[in-house]
Formats: sequence, structure tokens, C-alpha cells
Amino acid sequence: MKNYLFVVVFSLFILSCNKKNKVESAVAAVPLELKVERFDKVFFETKPADLEKVKNEFPYFFPAGNDDNVWLSKMQDPLWKEVYTEVQKKYADFKPEKENLENLFKHIKYYFPETKTPKIVTIISEMDYNSKVIYADSLVIISLELYLGKNHKFYQFPNYLKQNFEQKQIAADVVSSFSATKIPPVIDKDLLSQMIYNGKQLYLKDLLLPKYSDAEKMGYTEEQIKWCDENENYMWRYFIEREMLYSNEQKIMSRFINPAPFSKFYLEIDNDSPGRVGAWIGWQIVRSYAKNNEVPIADLLKLNAKELFEKSKYKPKK
Repeated sequence: MKNYLFVVVFSLFILSCNKKNKVESAVAAVPLELKVERFDKVFFETKPADLEKVKNEFPYFFPAGNDDNVWLSKMQDPLWKEVYTEVQKKYADFKPEKENLENLFKHIKYYFPETKTPKIVTIISEMDYNSKVIYADSLVIISLELYLGKNHKFYQFPNYLKQNFEQKQIAADVVSSFSATKIPPVIDKDLLSQMIYNGKQLYLKDLLLPKYSDAEKMGYTEEQIKWCDENENYMWRYFIEREMLYSNEQKIMSRFINPAPFSKFYLEIDNDSPGRVGAWIGWQIVRSYAKNNEVPIADLLKLNAKELFEKSKYKPKK
């Protein structure tokens, strides 16, 4: 009997690998040429007298009504120049990242053929970690000053934020921003709806960034992913026993969905837990749904949270 089960499991594993290989071969064959424009480089290497040339080349960064003195001052400001110097140390050669992004957009084209391939524009902005990447249909704007490495001297942020200021997070953040164009916004404000919404975002990373680890997709350390794996059953029981899934209490979202140094169970485990464990559980629910239902990805992303959950057959690991 054990031998039979081994053969069945091994056969399913081989079939799964063959399916993934076919997908990746098809993705590799997708014709795509990604254009990258380094606005950061153009801006800070342009002489102030030639500002008008920059404005003509990148009009969408210069809204009407702004005094040119704002931009001239930025061009010559020693602090901004220092930021640019640090960005150039890291990204003077953007070719490796361009190749990574081309691979990402080939995956996007494979799963969403109607999607236009946008132009990538790199900038140096105000270190707004809530807007590291902006996906705006024909443009993807990437703030490179937020990808210098978690230990960079510029970063005076908490560790749970800094750990995502790494180069490899660029593509992951592009997917997060892209997902907002494909996943309908949450109407219901209960915990389950928020969990499933975030779970759909993360499941997109499974498809679009297949070589990324779960930690990289989630923005966790490997230790934090391990903690979630080991405590999945406990967390799920916690939510169920306290009837939290359909609660609209906003404090629950800050405890389990929003970025934070840790999740708030109000128990001894809090200090060991990572933030956003509700999003991680939502990811496992969406994965379970995808495993148990043959549904195109576009339809899965549109499915309401309650129906997806009920059809997911989700069971946490014990």
C-alpha cells in the first residue's frame, strides 16, 4: 500500500512539474520589448540651464503651475545630489533589473494577453514607502531611492519596513501595484474580505514571480515564513473561535492585515509573530481554491470573498 501511494504522489509531482515547465516555455516565447527611461539620471545630470529640455521629454512630471525654481533648487541641492550618487552606485547598470522586469511582463502577457506593456520610468522621490511603485496603465514609475538595501545609511525606518527596501522587491512591488488593476476593490469591510483580497495579490505573485520564495513574495524573512507555517493551525483556530472572519471592527485590520512589526493576538506569541498574518492566511485560502477549482485567473480574481472561501476547501496544516 505504501509503495502504491508513493507511486501516486510521485506521478502527481511529475505531472505538476511538466505543467509548470510547459507554462514557463510558453512564457519564454512571448515576444516583448521593455523600454526603460532613467528620469533620475536625466534630471540630475542635466544642467539647470537645460531644464526645459527635461520638461519637454517628461511632461507628466512637471504639472502646470509649479515654479521652475522648485526643480532648479532640487537639481542643485547637495542632499538630493547625495541621494542620486547612492542610487547610481547601486543602479548605474540597470540591465539586470530590466531583464528581471522583462521576465515579469512576459508572465503578465501570458496570463493577461490584453494588458499593454508599459514603459518603465525610474525616479528619485521623497522616500514615500507607500508609493514605491506606481502602475499607471502606460507607465510604471519606480522610486529607486527605496531599493538601496535594508542596511543603507539613509533609512531611518522600522525594520519591518526596511527589510523590503531590497533590489529584488522591485518586481514584487510592481506585481502588488499591477494587482490593483485586476482585483476589484473590497466592498465588504470584514476581515475575511480583506484576507482574500490580500491573498489574491499574493497568489498573483505565485504566477508572475514563480522563482521568488514565499518570503520574497510576502516581504518576510525566512524565519517569519517559517513561523507562519508552524503556527497556521493555531492562527486559524484563533480567528474561528473568536468569530473574527466576518467582523467589521477596524482594529482587527490593523492587528492582522496592515504592515506592522508584529501581529496583535494579545498573547505571548505576539513578539515572535510577523505583521500581516491575516494576509498570509488569505494567501493560503486562495491557493487552496486554485488547487481545488479549475478557474481562469481573471475569474478567480473577480470572485467574491465568501464564495471563494466556501469553495476553497481550505484546511490549515496541523
